[in-house]
Amino acid sequence: MKKFSFEILAEEDQTRLGRLETLHGTIETPAFVPVATQGTVKSLSGADLSTIGTQVLITNAYHLHLQPGEEIISRMGGLHRFMGWEGPIMMDSGGYQVFSLGMGKKYGGSKIHSPVSKLRDQDGQCGSKKGKSLVTVTEEGVDFTSYRDGSMHRFTPEYIVQTGRSLGVDMIMVLDECTSPLHNHRETEVSMERTHRWAIKALAEFYGHPSNGQSLFGIIQGGAYPDLREKSARFIARQPFHGFAIGGYLGQSKKEMSQVLQWTLPYLPQDKPRHFLGIGLVEDVFEMVSQGIDLFDCIAPTRLASTGTFFTRKGRRFRLRILNEAFKNDPRPVEADCGCYACRHHSRAYLRHLFLAREPLAPVLAGLHNLYFMESLMKEIREAIREGNFKSLREAWMATERSKIETPS
Repeated sequence: MKKFSFEILAEEDQTRLGRLETLHGTIETPAFVPVATQGTVKSLSGADLSTIGTQVLITNAYHLHLQPGEEIISRMGGLHRFMGWEGPIMMDSGGYQVFSLGMGKKYGGSKIHSPVSKLRDQDGQCGSKKGKSLVTVTEEGVDFTSYRDGSMHRFTPEYIVQTGRSLGVDMIMVLDECTSPLHNHRETEVSMERTHRWAIKALAEFYGHPSNGQSLFGIIQGGAYPDLREKSARFIARQPFHGFAIGGYLGQSKKEMSQVLQWTLPYLPQDKPRHFLGIGLVEDVFEMVSQGIDLFDCIAPTRLASTGTFFTRKGRRFRLRILNEAFKNDPRPVEADCGCYACRHHSRAYLRHLFLAREPLAPVLAGLHNLYFMESLMKEIREAIREGNFKSLREAWMATERSKIETPS
């Protein structure tokens, strides 16, 4: 049986080229991790993902727990067989989704980056406008109401580890309590310390049984407070986790997000992988890699694809909005040198037509292109790090974006 391992192959300043070995395959890092929230990447099959070079997926314990349930997946032979995906799988605990219930009713539609349980009262409850409790937080874990049928469920640190085992995923993220911009320093600290205690419980559960080649990642919290980020990083780094993830509220701007990394990464061991939760735009990828992040996941490529937005080197913010009138009679592919199926076989005019006609094929082709784009970008980044040219590559990409050659989105 393969054992989990991580090796750094080359470095350029803080930037790292690595190789991560898992039970279900090797991951070359830095790597982008497509999101398969409910056991699927939106609109795409496992064969599609293999064709474009996807290395690893991340799924969500919260959504799979509610539908179809981990018991069914386990009876079907585990998540890999259930999905028809042979490569490595990470599992997010679903902590963000659980705690989002606390503000989803009250603050739905607001622009808060991490809508979580600010409405929790002194008894640990948080609820809707009508006062009905949606999430109850205790030292043992969280009780929450299913958005599907109103049934009650409980997540504990131990249960999340057990779920990861039953699903057979390669990398398990521990249960953490997320915070929002509305949490002050003291509230964020209380939440962070609870996350730390839950981390210890998760470790005890994980190491109390044979690992079966699986691994456990600790999550660093602390909001946008430098002292708390350092405290959390130091604490989590001392624990026997196989890797680390950076989560929670990351500030109101890209500059603040970058600062969170600067407050956190110096305290993490060099020989273990680092995952950043929820990042997937081109400019953010370059920033994360430059600071030493090895893995990052985001729904942006497929979510933007559903709106007719294609990633491209030459567009404003590296995007092309295919519904733009300028592409109505455009015979060119989205990108001339792209090897994805959409660019090899279809014109911008045809892709625009599919979206206007609301054909189901439209988001499929857009999703294929966007994820192919991300995989190609990551290969280019890894090669640049190997050759010591990452800074030059980043500058070239940023210069291309500033030129805004294509019709802006």
